[in-house]
Amino acid sequence: MSMGRVLKSYLWWTHERGSVHYDVMVTLILAFIFLTPRWIHYGDQPKPDWPTNVIRVSVNPAGGMIYDVPVELVHATGFAPTSQQLADSIAPVSGPVAVDRWQAEREIGGRIVAWRVWAHRAG
Repeated sequence: MSMGRVLKSYLWWTHERGSVHYDVMVTLILAFIFLTPRWIHYGDQPKPDWPTNVIRVSVNPAGGMIYDVPVELVHATGFAPTSQQLADSIAPVSGPVAVDRWQAEREIGGRIVAWRVWAHRAG
């Protein structure tokens, strides 16, 4: 069999089940399924599970704290909140804080679900 005929038979899946060529085709398909995510970023990620009433807090290695504040807890008047609005949302959890910076946390569809806030204790 010439190489062209072999490739054509692979393309049209003409080999009997249990033959060597069939096993090669199945192996190539499984290799593609399990190995390509290591080299190709498909962009699929699990949807973040953001409770609407819980502020997550973690320690910032550079100093201060990092807060994940759900959008429902921020009383913003426009699209993006101000640093004072974020500080007011965090205050019931940590007391008065000074906000250093913040960024939007988005779900897969692009909708903002939380604000990640870097802050330190005020005063």
